[in-house]
Amino acid sequence: MACRGEVGRDPRRRPGPFDRQYHQLSMGPEEFDVLVERAFKKIPRRFRRRLANVVLVVEQEPPRPNLLGLYQGRPLTHRSVSEGFALPDKITIYQGPHERTARTSSQLEQLVEETVWHEIAHYFGLDEREVRRAEIRRRHLR
Repeated sequence: MACRGEVGRDPRRRPGPFDRQYHQLSMGPEEFDVLVERAFKKIPRRFRRRLANVVLVVEQEPPRPNLLGLYQGRPLTHRSVSEGFALPDKITIYQGPHERTARTSSQLEQLVEETVWHEIAHYFGLDEREVRRAEIRRRHLR
């Protein structure tokens, strides 16, 4: 499901589950891809069915600091049935910031889930303020 970008990744580095040298949670790219795929599968089916012409990509580092994920494209609410062919929208999840933010593997998994939800909400047309409000409602439902 997830496609991995190679920008910024040192292929020689094979970190363990907890990289003590940097005091941060760290895992291999394949393990992180599995977390992203699991997070995507937790999105309710009624939303996943409506995702069209969108690709989910994993990259090591973001283009600017403190960015966990990024939606690039035209939100569903701004599209028309009369539109022709378009390149896919892109949702990018950044591994490095997630690992630096999380302190445990369960916290990392939760953070990835929240980021995937957040970026998919942008695909459905929610702006940043609306996404934040929806995240608060979602936390209260748990």
